[in-house]
Amino acid sequence: MESDMAEKCDAYLDIETTGLSPEACPITVIGIHLCRGEGEEFVQLVGDQVTPEALLAALSGVDTIYTFNGERFDLPYIRTRLGVDLLAEGFSHCDLMHHCHRKGLRGGLKKIEVLLGIRRKLPDVNGYHAVRLWWRYVNDYDEEALTTLLEYNKEDTQNLKVLRGLL
Repeated sequence: MESDMAEKCDAYLDIETTGLSPEACPITVIGIHLCRGEGEEFVQLVGDQVTPEALLAALSGVDTIYTFNGERFDLPYIRTRLGVDLLAEGFSHCDLMHHCHRKGLRGGLKKIEVLLGIRRKLPDVNGYHAVRLWWRYVNDYDEEALTTLLEYNKEDTQNLKVLRGLL
């Protein structure tokens, strides 16, 4: 066994979209919180940066991708919109929603965060608001709306790591 083996790398992934239909609604943001040993890095692909090549480059070296409801939403959405099947690409996937359900924690990520005492800087922003924020940015050139959307997405990915630590 080599002493300088690369450390395991986990990625906490969350996407934002303009709706629930991957056939009709694009991905607006992909947030990826990368954790390797004690090191952490955060990557966001936004708008035109959301490409198969950029996603795979951002996930380079990742062993396991963690999501919340990603088995039913994020991963199939990415597969449909970008043509990238992350499981076929060799990534392991862990959907934290199932771990929550096994512990009797039901509801969406925000509800479970409240139940577990996980705090947010933007507690009133949800997926519906995320769509509206994107369109405010696109239609009205509202940079503040984009900043809020990106912070919301970042909180989602960072809180996935916190959630995993509590399960």
